[in-house]
Amino acid sequence: MVAAPPAALAANTAYVFAYFTETPNMTGANYGLHLAVSQDGLNWSPLNQNNPVVTPTAGTLGLRDPFILRKQDGTFVVLATDLNGTDFGQNNQYLHVWDSTNLTSFTGYRRIRMHGLNTHTWAPTAFWDAARGQYGIVYSANNGVDVFMVNYTSDFRTVSTNQVYFSPGFPVLDGDIVVDGATFYLYYKNLSTGLLYGARSTTGAPNSYTTYTSGLRQGNSMEAPLLVRNNEGNGWRLWGDSFSPVNNDFYAWSSSNVGSNSWTVLNQRTYTPPLNAKHGSIAGITSTEYNALVTRWGLPSWTRLKSSNFPDRYVRHANSIGRIDAYPMEPYQDQMWRMVPGLADPAGVSFESVNYPGRYLRHSNYAIRLDANDNTATFRADATFYRVAGLADAAWSSFRSYNVPDRYLRHANYLLRIDPLSASASATDRQDATFRVTP
Repeated sequence: MVAAPPAALAANTAYVFAYFTETPNMTGANYGLHLAVSQDGLNWSPLNQNNPVVTPTAGTLGLRDPFILRKQDGTFVVLATDLNGTDFGQNNQYLHVWDSTNLTSFTGYRRIRMHGLNTHTWAPTAFWDAARGQYGIVYSANNGVDVFMVNYTSDFRTVSTNQVYFSPGFPVLDGDIVVDGATFYLYYKNLSTGLLYGARSTTGAPNSYTTYTSGLRQGNSMEAPLLVRNNEGNGWRLWGDSFSPVNNDFYAWSSSNVGSNSWTVLNQRTYTPPLNAKHGSIAGITSTEYNALVTRWGLPSWTRLKSSNFPDRYVRHANSIGRIDAYPMEPYQDQMWRMVPGLADPAGVSFESVNYPGRYLRHSNYAIRLDANDNTATFRADATFYRVAGLADAAWSSFRSYNVPDRYLRHANYLLRIDPLSASASATDRQDATFRVTP
């Protein structure tokens, strides 16, 4: 029997996101364990400059679908699919496993064999089954049809014989299980319809779940549901990952009652997933753990600018022209900026390209370009802006030109320029000039 959590275990006030990365042309693909943190559970800051914090040293030497579980003793275990890249024809019987006290280091790396079938072992999730006094590890496999299998364990080293956990009569993929009081919730993808569904059980036992939600999807395709209870305890969020790296993004819903089959689509203005993130998991962490993660791994040295009225688009350069384009994009670094003290006035800001160091966004004939700093007074002035409260949303930001102070950075037909914006400017003009500064 695993001990109950210590009574003094602090309440969760922040979140950690585990994932791997891919981009449309795979230039940003990395199959190590990546972490991001958030204090609101919506807007995420990648750690370690979006590089992996640990990488498998056995098996395929890569991972997908990492899952973080806080164990009953308050520490963490990380499980992941043993798959390096996109060769889904591999049949691998193992999962990667690490232990961690607070996710600042990872110990005890091992692989555990889950079954002897000639099939895959994908997308693990895990939960504490109090009635058994063990953890259940659930994963996607195929025994003639795509099902969820389960093995039980007390130590994430030895596991019970695999058995079918959920096989509703149609193929399923990517289960995520959350235990809320006496109810077990299982969210999954129905491969026949391409939609996400929720099922529930009062015992969490194999083959005890009943689907209770309508099908959910945003975008063209979706997989990898992530069910998360808000730290405040007053609601839930459901995340879904778009199916392919070409449409690489996360979408989200919210609900005040996870059992009510009532999910509201969240506007993309309200959330920003980690850059290039793919299928992972989200766990609650304490303020102490949040601070330890930031101290150990560091926050990004770069920022992105998200459009207020086109929240799927970010400021980027393309052929030396400033514009906003839909995420994801290649080269993905085109949307990454070092926001440095203004070249003409350190009280302002300038935007230096990450992938073209020494080149900055500047206005020329009111159009925004990416040009090399020639260190002239004119260039420095053209490349300097004052960050002010967002003209459409004071919680966001707008950027006023240093040397043409009645003009603001804005987009028009997706191209960036500076235009005059007075107090009587239209709502659209104000939105065009409002951005979220985000990693």
